[in-house]
Amino acid sequence: MYLHLGNDYIVNEKDIIGIFDIENSSVSQITKQFLNLASKNARVVNCTYEMPKSFVVCLDKDLTETVYISQLACSTLLKRHNKFSQ
Repeated sequence: MYLHLGNDYIVNEKDIIGIFDIENSSVSQITKQFLNLASKNARVVNCTYEMPKSFVVCLDKDLTETVYISQLACSTLLKRHNKFSQ
């Protein structure tokens, strides 16, 4: 199955490592360092022009992490996942 992250971005659910609330999780220094490193390595995909609410970390075939920034809330992404997983 695939998960729609907003606009024209979708990811394979098998590749998802985690879905995180950007407001709550970016308070942590470790998360800030992770996001900065991903950005420096050009591994961040911005799926929105609006205020971001979540980020999704995926692992590709080369075992490289990609971070998708989404305007959708974690709860919305979870509902989308559960809707098609039943």
